[in-house]
Amino acid sequence: QVQLVESGGGLVQAGGSLTLSCAASGSIFLISAMGWHRPAAGQQQGWITTVTDAGTTTYANSVKGRFTISTITTNNTVYLQMNKLKPDDTAVYICWVQASTTASTQTFRTWWGQGTQVTVAS
Repeated sequence: QVQLVESGGGLVQAGGSLTLSCAASGSIFLISAMGWHRPAAGQQQGWITTVTDAGTTTYANSVKGRFTISTITTNNTVYLQMNKLKPDDTAVYICWVQASTTASTQTFRTWWGQGTQVTVAS
């Protein structure tokens, strides 16, 4: 059992910044990756960004140069720094973690958080 708690969402004006946090807890043995997702809408794809346990980061084209995901901390937490926010960024931001829960297997599963609302006013 793995739980994810997101925080940091809110209302900002276009061009503003916001930082989201995601903390994973529970029966975690190894984390292979964490990231952020949002429901696909309009021209926006669902996947936003991923950071691996090795620190490799990838981003959707729509957020490249504006969003930055942190490495995974020793407390199994990641942060998403969002700059130059646009109204199209408005969405529920959902954190996910890909992890194993036992030392005896290399099987990884993905768990999802409840999401935190980000609203960007034009």
